[in-house]
Amino acid sequence: MPLIDTKSSVRNTLALGAVLTLLVACKPAEEAAPVDIRSVKVMTVGATDSKDLTVLSGTVQAQNQVNLAFRVDGRMVSRSVNVGDAVKAGQEIALLNPDNEQNGVNAAEANLEAARGLLIEARANERRNRYLLSQNFISQAAFDRITQQANSAQAQVNAAQANASIARNRLGYTRLTADAAGVVTAVGAEPGEVVQGGRMVVEVALQDGRDAIFNIPAQLKDVAPAAPKITISLATDPSVSVEGRVREVSPRADPATGSFRIRVGLIDPPAAMRLGTTVTGRMQIDAPKGFEIPSTALTRGDGAAAVWLVDKKTEQVSLRKVEVLHSGISNVIIGNGLAAGDIIVTAGVQALRPNQKVSLLRGDK
Repeated sequence: MPLIDTKSSVRNTLALGAVLTLLVACKPAEEAAPVDIRSVKVMTVGATDSKDLTVLSGTVQAQNQVNLAFRVDGRMVSRSVNVGDAVKAGQEIALLNPDNEQNGVNAAEANLEAARGLLIEARANERRNRYLLSQNFISQAAFDRITQQANSAQAQVNAAQANASIARNRLGYTRLTADAAGVVTAVGAEPGEVVQGGRMVVEVALQDGRDAIFNIPAQLKDVAPAAPKITISLATDPSVSVEGRVREVSPRADPATGSFRIRVGLIDPPAAMRLGTTVTGRMQIDAPKGFEIPSTALTRGDGAAAVWLVDKKTEQVSLRKVEVLHSGISNVIIGNGLAAGDIIVTAGVQALRPNQKVSLLRGDK
């Protein structure tokens, strides 16, 4: 069996290693990984002009709405109007069955006639006994009792007259009429139903003006001026607009939404602003002093509001916490955290990371 030449084997191994080393040395260096540069929209921060345009959405309603109802109970036999009908002052709206009230009038008038008969008899008796008293045929005490009976008869007549008047009023209450001109917006009872006194039969929006109704958050209520100028426009046609004035502000917030209801009176509203129409209200308010930036620039950092700040020299971004003073429809007002001249990212903030290099789309460096 031949022996293995150990020295020769070692020499061959060393030679192979040298060749491999030479080949590795001759291999070109790998290219460096490309730097991730993201294109972003930016803006240069500047101070706000302390004015903010707030846009609200609401509906048109009548300034005054009344519920027309019967004052007495009964079965309703007719209703002459429906939702959407225009009514005039004094127009008949509905009728109750008048039988019971008519019987009450008849009974009251009969009692009145009976009381008047007793009064006539008592006054005649008083006159006769006054002559007898003058002739000393009766005593003064006897005559006083006769006078008292006549006065009592007069009181009974007065009571009977009052009862008859009440009965006639109740008969009149079986006919429901409109107090003022308006438009029927709802009905609450149908002919044939037995209705109780005070139950709404029809709801009428009076034609003495129209309001725009808005629900505003508490923050806006606190910063709004005392007598703001509000422009009301149709949601479907902004070219149709009128000026409005705040007539009423609810002192209590809605328990479900936390918002406050305001009523804005429309000054000479056009016919297109019908009841129930959706409208928008625009109001200028004094915004807090600070820096106005788009709401799209905001992000979150450590549970607080923050923005991505761009370093002008390195064009790298860093997260900066900010204080939000006021939030509008599309912009926010920033207090602490920014300075005039800072460059911030306004779009694509969710895709950034600290120290990431960015490319400024607007060339704002």
